[in-house]
Amino acid sequence: MYDKQILTCFLERQGQLFREPVAQTPEEAEEFLEDCMAVVCANIKEVRAYFKDEGADITGMSDAELADAQEVFAVPDGRFLIVEA
Repeated sequence: MYDKQILTCFLERQGQLFREPVAQTPEEAEEFLEDCMAVVCANIKEVRAYFKDEGADITGMSDAELADAQEVFAVPDGRFLIVEA
């Protein structure tokens, strides 16, 4: 479900959400993301729709602020990974 770019992004940047690493390998990262039911969004518009669907109050947040949210990981190819742990 999670490709190499997603797993690499999470492994490299997991410190933005967790004080200590929760995964050391791509396999551990995939298992963790599956357990958390992490979501991959194609673009920031989908990120906004996801949070609205979840009932999060994102009124007034710019796309940049949304992309900088602690649980949002920007993937180098333009996608976003949302991890709600």
